[in-house]
Amino acid sequence: MAEVALEQAPRKAREHFEKGMASLERGNFDYAMDMFLLALEACPGLLRARKFLRAAAVSKAKSHKSNAFTRAMGTLGGSGLLLKIQSTMKSKPERALRDAEDLLRKDPLNPTFVNIASQAAVAAGYPEVAVLNLEVAREHGATDAKTVEWLAELYTQVNRMHDARLMYEELVRLRPNDPKAVKKLKDATALDTMQRGGWNEAQSYRDVMKDQKQAALLEQQSKAVKTARDVDDLIEETREKMEREPQNVNYKRAMAELLAKAERFDEAIAVLELAQQATGGADPQIARLMSQIRLDRIDREIAAFTAAGDTAGAEAKRQERAAFLFKDAEERVTRYPNDLQFKYEYGVLLFERGMLNEAIQQFQRAQQNPQRRIRSLYYLALCFKQKQQYDIAAEQLEKAASELQILDDTKKDILYELGTVYEALGRPEKAVALYKEIYSVDIGYRDVAAKIERNYRKDA
Repeated sequence: MAEVALEQAPRKAREHFEKGMASLERGNFDYAMDMFLLALEACPGLLRARKFLRAAAVSKAKSHKSNAFTRAMGTLGGSGLLLKIQSTMKSKPERALRDAEDLLRKDPLNPTFVNIASQAAVAAGYPEVAVLNLEVAREHGATDAKTVEWLAELYTQVNRMHDARLMYEELVRLRPNDPKAVKKLKDATALDTMQRGGWNEAQSYRDVMKDQKQAALLEQQSKAVKTARDVDDLIEETREKMEREPQNVNYKRAMAELLAKAERFDEAIAVLELAQQATGGADPQIARLMSQIRLDRIDREIAAFTAAGDTAGAEAKRQERAAFLFKDAEERVTRYPNDLQFKYEYGVLLFERGMLNEAIQQFQRAQQNPQRRIRSLYYLALCFKQKQQYDIAAEQLEKAASELQILDDTKKDILYELGTVYEALGRPEKAVALYKEIYSVDIGYRDVAAKIERNYRKDA
């Protein structure tokens, strides 16, 4: 549906919008959101009202300092409305979209809420609203490939081909070996060139390139294994993009990765420092990439010492690497206190150094990250086990085991450690039952076969 300009909106919608703006300027976010929602009820196509509605919701969310835990609790609290939206999305898409606004009002950055609200917007014929939702999410840290791909598709749907092209470039950076992503980038590049250049007679993506170099660069980008010449060409192409759009952080990130691939590490770090300045140091992914490139530089130096037969030099560099890894992890946790992945990584390093209480503190927070919850519980148990607090260790492992349905390598580790804890607690029968569970599917796992055979000999 076409966007309605404010001056073309009904008088009632304009009045509510103006009241919302006045309240927003005073910092009265709740009343501002009330007014913007009333404006949208009078004129659903007033995208400007929706933009300021999101701004008010984000401002309120930031003032309350929501984190992954509160967001998870918010998702649970909104589960009833989520189910209602899912059930009405096909039959009453407009109603579903209105209900979705209530979810985003509670937390405009909650990935679950953003996802369902964007689906409702598309179902109701408002792809521009879905674009707005995902753009807000992107601005506040949603850099996953799924969000990037969906936003690229929506940009294409609303005919914003230059933006679609940028998103597909980002998608190819995230999935360099995905032929479908590369194909979509080629198509978006062609349509972007046509849209901006006014060409109407293109037969293929090569026909609309300003020269054959651009087409060749896309071919190079799609290669799983790139030659040094390919990388050099891509570096020059990315440099041109950076000059055209100096504020685009994605280009700087892509340039740093290419320079690192060419082992031009100092240049790569310099580019990332510019990216950090552009974001005010607020992008943890840039920090992670910078750390990885610095590690790659040290690894190259270790390899050079090793090749030259300088054992002492190589060992000194290995110690430097370990010291850097620890110090960098510590600094990232301080700089990004809400990034639970960084807390998990720092916790592992603390555990390896025997700093158990400090590691426990990190893992207790990191377990709130759904992707790191199981491993955090596992490491918590190892910490408590080393402190000989076996009952607490058992609680962590039991909790982790109950959340895994498949007996994969992670669950084997958990069951094995739980078995050793049960032994320490004087409960050998429970330990043997766990060892048998592993033994029945993987006889070669650690010393589980010896444990089982020893148990049978004892019973004979």
